[in-house]
Amino acid sequence: MGEEQLALTHVGEHQGDYLNAVTPPVFLTSLHIFDSMEEYRNHKETGAYVYGREGNPTVEILEQKVAALERGTRAVAFSSGMAAFSAAMLAVCKAGSHIICMRDVYMPVKGILNGYFIPRMGMSVSYWDGRSLEELESLIRGNTAMILLESPATFVFSVVDIAGVAQIARAHGIRTYIDNTYCTPLYQKPLDMGIDIVMHTMSKYIGGHSDIIGGILAVKDEVLGQALYEQIRPWFGGILGPMEAWLAIRGLRTLNLRVEKHQETAMAVAAFLENHPRVEKVYYTGLDSHPQAALIKRQQTGHTGLMSFVIQGRPDQAMQVVDKLKVFEIGCSWGGFESLALCPLTGATQEELDFLQLREKDRGLIRIHCGLEGADVLLEDLEQALG
Repeated sequence: MGEEQLALTHVGEHQGDYLNAVTPPVFLTSLHIFDSMEEYRNHKETGAYVYGREGNPTVEILEQKVAALERGTRAVAFSSGMAAFSAAMLAVCKAGSHIICMRDVYMPVKGILNGYFIPRMGMSVSYWDGRSLEELESLIRGNTAMILLESPATFVFSVVDIAGVAQIARAHGIRTYIDNTYCTPLYQKPLDMGIDIVMHTMSKYIGGHSDIIGGILAVKDEVLGQALYEQIRPWFGGILGPMEAWLAIRGLRTLNLRVEKHQETAMAVAAFLENHPRVEKVYYTGLDSHPQAALIKRQQTGHTGLMSFVIQGRPDQAMQVVDKLKVFEIGCSWGGFESLALCPLTGATQEELDFLQLREKDRGLIRIHCGLEGADVLLEDLEQALG
């Protein structure tokens, strides 16, 4: 943890470069100037900053920290998680590429695959349940370019054998991508398990205060990292703003303390829900009852504050439970200081439920994020709402 703590607090920061300020400044500038044309002409060799769309000193501090945390060679920050995902696709795939995608990845990822990459770029997508490695291998084609993962996935918190997927992909020359937002760089290291591209949505735990939108990719392959940094991001313009980068740097300083507290609270809440007579099923990676508990223990070193549960009753009764909550507020995100609750599947069609391999009863699934208000407060709130 000492190495990670240094990355959270000091990596990338050089106080002597900004008047010995203990906190780096926000470089709110669109361009940088030079003393001579010779300096300008040689800026690539010297690594000098030129234009804000290509790079920014505050953004680079953030990138160096995340690269160190993920044990990568480079991290590249973007204006949102979806901008980061799109950049990964554009860096690896081309018109006509075949993609293998987990069924329960982030919904907008499936949205852009089905709504843009397939009809506009002639790509094809095979969806996989994330469990059987034999099935995964059977889906591979000669033009398969990328395998898209999210582990744990955030509806029923299923996990993927990350190292197993990476091994299969490497054998076929296929790139792999994983959304590692849930675990943070502290509790899971996909690059060490052979994954090519790791993505974090920074509105979640990295930011931690529900006040920024951003995404970041981390890689070990220097050539891939260079393409993302020097071509894909500046060409498509998805640069993260310096103020958002500064807020993410601030969030990283307390990341380990916050996720430890989120985990402590969530473990108490999950245990309470698992023993509550009105609750049929709890989905949380920290529970020994999780059907993939052995795999989770192999590849995760911790758990965070997000979970789901299904009550005994109809979906409309689940919505009534959410409406009765007082400390848990109704909201679609997670990973901030606040506790949130939502029934994300109430509007799902039967086709969508079938696609996700969920039951009709799961339409009433309640997803909650355990914030930093304290376990006692949240347990009391859940008790009164379920009662």
